Amino acid sequence: MAYETSETAAASSVDAAASSGRRSSRNKAPEVTVCFWIITTLCTTVGETAADLLDEKAGLGPTVVSVTTALLAVVMIVQFRTSAYRAGVYWPVVMLISVIGTLVSDDLTDKVGVPLETSTTVFAIVLAIVFTVWYRRERTLSIHSIDTTGRESAYWLAVLFTSALGTAAGDLGSERMDFGYWLSAVLCGLVIAAVALAHFGLDLDAVWSFWIAYILTRPLGVSIGDYLSQPTGDGGVGLGTAVTSALFLSVILGLVVYLAVPRKDVAQPQQTARHAG
Repeated sequence: MAYETSETAAASSVDAAASSGRRSSRNKAPEVTVCFWIITTLCTTVGETAADLLDEKAGLGPTVVSVTTALLAVVMIVQFRTSAYRAGVYWPVVMLISVIGTLVSDDLTDKVGVPLETSTTVFAIVLAIVFTVWYRRERTLSIHSIDTTGRESAYWLAVLFTSALGTAAGDLGSERMDFGYWLSAVLCGLVIAAVALAHFGLDLDAVWSFWIAYILTRPLGVSIGDYLSQPTGDGGVGLGTAVTSALFLSVILGLVVYLAVPRKDVAQPQQTARHAG
């Protein structure tokens, strides 16, 4: 009986440690570095410009959704089968999800006629539901504990709906509310900076700081992409979607290679109370 009690206590201790944010050696997400935030934002930018390029400029319409979804399915299978984070697999998934999230949001607005206010609200509610279910099942939302199939599934659902939400919110602010692309990007950047200041200066919870900032990178990336790609008459720089997409894809590729070769963004296993779920 004493042995069983000790064993149960040990198991409970392990479970508690896992749910409190342990950085597992099998973690399927990268370490959160400056490069992580840059690539995340640029993926959203490319998602916006590439979706516009393929859907509107190339006139592919529904075809691009089918092809992108098929590509995502293939890459996602590879991602789930890897035993730990691999930059060359992880970031293509983020990129393709960004494209699909943009296409879904734009199609609802442009083809179905759903107001941006409605789509933004609906995506925000769905994202909140994903976080709620994820936390109730796993007792953590930490990016440092994406080490089970259930957590990884919830994580990618969250990434998908942050992408769709970011596209809708970015368009809502810059176009419907007439802030303009540049001002929308600046406002998002200022809020992200405020969240970082609250985390490092006021000890705002690390997990919630991460997700608030992560969600805000979506409208930030969308606004940057639109600002650079849209014609000058519409408030943009006029680079076009093809040039903007190629430019940022090149930057993303360079950063991923920079991280992947020396594995600079692989989290080291350690216990940290700051990542409590």
